[in-house]
Amino acid sequence: MPRRSQTPRCLLSLAAGLMVIMPTSMAWSQETITSEAMATTLSGLETPSDLEVAELRQQAADRIKAKADGIALKRPPLSPALRKLPTVNVDIQFNPDTPVIRPESYQTLGRIADALSSPALLSFTFLIVGRTEATGRREVNLALSHRRAESIRDVLVTTFKVSPKRVLAVGLGEEQLQDANNPKAPVNQQAEIVTLREVVQVAGGSVKPPEAGHAKSATSRKAGK
Repeated sequence: MPRRSQTPRCLLSLAAGLMVIMPTSMAWSQETITSEAMATTLSGLETPSDLEVAELRQQAADRIKAKADGIALKRPPLSPALRKLPTVNVDIQFNPDTPVIRPESYQTLGRIADALSSPALLSFTFLIVGRTEATGRREVNLALSHRRAESIRDVLVTTFKVSPKRVLAVGLGEEQLQDANNPKAPVNQQAEIVTLREVVQVAGGSVKPPEAGHAKSATSRKAGK
């Protein structure tokens, strides 16, 4: 009988370590993404976010206007706090230089909608973050990324019937690179679905929508009642 090969202990230890330190951000190709996997990742919110979406977008515009961090290579993320939230990176295809979503991406959007509609996530609000790679003009990329994020939100709401009260959108252009060491890498064009906070239940069991541009934590809002 041939001797069965054994995996070196060092590799087993490395694999175990990777399982422990797996980040809250996950990315899949359109062929492998599943709604169940997305729901599992997005349900991992430990602390509700106090990110203010309108302020986040303004910070991106101000950084570009000030010509700060002009060299894309190793450009620091605009919002490190955003990276600490449960996030799914998705590869949504658009027509070149437009916010028009290509038909082949609708299946992925349907899976995103299924994830957001899962019982474990019905009490949460989410932020769609549009991004671009670092090519062309930064201000153009910022505007295009916002329009694309809004397009994703519109499809989720109008086509797949996700409540508009549960989904916000913002574009950060090339100011929040996924791979800062390779600013032109395609991965930097992936959109993000980010869990922000739990929605606030009001009298009658209805849901109070997030204020425009303000993603206040459910905890802080309830404390203020």
